Amino acid sequence: MKAYFDNSATTRVLPDVAELMMKIMTEDYGNPSSMHAYGLKAEHYIKDAAASIARSIHALPEEILFTSGGTESNNTALVGSALAKRRKGMHIITTNIEHPSIGEPLAFLEKEGFEVTRLPVDHKGIVTAEQVAEAVREDTILVTVMMVNNEIGSILPIAEIAKAVKAKNKDTYVHTDAIQAYGKLPISVKELGVDMLSVSGHKFHAPKGIGCLYIRKGTLLRPVIYGGGQQKGMRSGTENVPAIAGMGLAAERMNSELGERTAHMTALRDRLIKGMTALPDVTDHSMGAPQIVSLSFKGVRAEVMLHALEAEGIYVSAGSACSTNKKKESSVLAAIELSPEEMESTLRFSLSKDNTEEEVDYAIETAARLLPMLRHYTRG
Repeated sequence: MKAYFDNSATTRVLPDVAELMMKIMTEDYGNPSSMHAYGLKAEHYIKDAAASIARSIHALPEEILFTSGGTESNNTALVGSALAKRRKGMHIITTNIEHPSIGEPLAFLEKEGFEVTRLPVDHKGIVTAEQVAEAVREDTILVTVMMVNNEIGSILPIAEIAKAVKAKNKDTYVHTDAIQAYGKLPISVKELGVDMLSVSGHKFHAPKGIGCLYIRKGTLLRPVIYGGGQQKGMRSGTENVPAIAGMGLAAERMNSELGERTAHMTALRDRLIKGMTALPDVTDHSMGAPQIVSLSFKGVRAEVMLHALEAEGIYVSAGSACSTNKKKESSVLAAIELSPEEMESTLRFSLSKDNTEEEVDYAIETAARLLPMLRHYTRG
């Protein structure tokens, strides 16, 4: 048996999404900027996708900007808004558990003279609205806090944070990285009260290389890519029509099945946690998201356990799959104050609609069989 539990890294593209993309690449392959029938058809695919994604988050189609993925969405939100508002202030607030696609643009902005406040989280990976509001100043132009943490699955109180920030300084923009939340939790930008929200297609059964950024109407943003003026000048370059249409269809499927999908993943998550923590010296660090399970296997290094499971057809990850520096200590696990021993033995299992109870049980049974042997060799 094979069991793929690395869905927070990437998901399998839906068959009908792949079929639609193939049709566009081989039949409806026009450039959306062209004025003839092929171009108009391509433009319709983009409009339909924008409408589908907008419906899923209760936004307007014109508030959806297509990007190459979550990293570009986050970079555009942070760098674009900071450059647009730098005359009003140079202060930005974030947390110490954000994804590198937030952390690195902020490091760049610091080199450009901006000041960044990184708020600590508690042992559950949460920062409170009160903490964020207390850090807001007159010159604070942006707050960026992720909705779901990609390593431990903590769900942060974005609506409360946005409300508190706006009460303290109505001109401060609020951005959330919703890359691990979209397709797993209900999202309404109106209820959240955010100005910008990032999404990545390959996290919810759309292809890699496509994402989008919700930008509330009236939000000031400087483009970070210049050229032919596509997407109203906000992101130049010929649109990736097959991927955009594929993401729109995946969003439509996701939105119509969200409750069912979430319930399925939640049940599998609970089954996996219960079975794994019944084994000796296995500790759960999961914090609430339906798809993310974080487990430490005392006495076995994460890489050793990962490859032992891989040899049995079980695929997991050691922390985020988005960092090229695999040996680097997890800033998230350090932020929630795990011991060094726990950090070096922690694996992430991430679920999707495709996973089954049989796969979960197989993972538990395999871990039960492998752990005594691996711990014996480690002690030896």
